[in-house]
Amino acid sequence: MTRPRAGAVIVIIAVLVVAFGWRWWHHRPPYGPEALALTSSLSLASYEEAKAALGADVVVPGEGDQLVLGRVSWQAPPTPLDGGWFAIFLIDKRTDAKPGTFAISSEQKAVSVGSHGARNKIPERFPWLQGAGDVEHNGTWTSIGSNLSVADAAASPLTFIALFGNEQRIQEEASEELDAGALPSVAVAPVAMSDLLLAMVYMGPDGQVYWAQRLHG
Repeated sequence: MTRPRAGAVIVIIAVLVVAFGWRWWHHRPPYGPEALALTSSLSLASYEEAKAALGADVVVPGEGDQLVLGRVSWQAPPTPLDGGWFAIFLIDKRTDAKPGTFAISSEQKAVSVGSHGARNKIPERFPWLQGAGDVEHNGTWTSIGSNLSVADAAASPLTFIALFGNEQRIQEEASEELDAGALPSVAVAPVAMSDLLLAMVYMGPDGQVYWAQRLHG
């Protein structure tokens, strides 16, 4: 091998080493879930119990609806989130669907309800969290339900109420879509505690999936 060619090979190898090193560093978690000493609870609740636990108004359940009361707490992390966030998922394992309606304390301004495109990366690393991302049905990928996003680690403890609407009513309200073979847009009732999965995922500022911790189910 001539010297110019050998030099080019060395440069290429150096570039690859730097690229792989940066990728490893970029996706390396600042800390693991054990650093947070996570605790949680999950239970079915009446409207009165939900309102008392939340300390704020919650959606009034209709006939056949169910309310699930959840609590997640953690200790202060070793480093700030710095643009990252904790994603909390409540998933019906039977359908991989998530509730569409959550209620949280009005004091929890750092907690939002919705979805983020980065959550579709989660099942790639953690197959047991398939319901965290979009769900495939008849060749079409569909976003089903919402999750909680925590932008400030000081938001602990977090208490929330999730509404599981009556399946028959939801089917009637969306009969045209369902007749076409679509999935319900949210997780539905009736649901048992054994059907539910509660998990917390640490997402990085660029959508990195640092880790996932199963809390229930």
